[in-house]
Amino acid sequence: MADREARKRRAGRVRSRLKKMSTGRARLSVFRSAKNISAQIIDDRDGKTIASASSLDKDLRDGLAKGSDVAAAAVIGKTVAARAVEAGVKEVVFDRGGYIYHGRVKALAEAAREAGLNF
Repeated sequence: MADREARKRRAGRVRSRLKKMSTGRARLSVFRSAKNISAQIIDDRDGKTIASASSLDKDLRDGLAKGSDVAAAAVIGKTVAARAVEAGVKEVVFDRGGYIYHGRVKALAEAAREAGLNF
């Protein structure tokens, strides 16, 4: 329980800094579990999710060997970026959600950048 609470505290610190520097941009939020990874683009002004992708999505799940590796994170990053660009969002701030910028989180962010998101 201490690890989960520590991650929530870190996530709170990250989000408070993001709110100060976001200047109205949407937020690319990442959630990473032991078996899956997901990302969503959130408009905090309206409180709505603009685009999302997860390793649990039916259309993505079949093409992934497993949802907890760097390759799956890259696919999720490309997918969420493509869906966001389709919805008209190109500028976002990256919310790593208390996770360190390394491994799957980094792979997702780099794939989203390559697919057209700017952050």
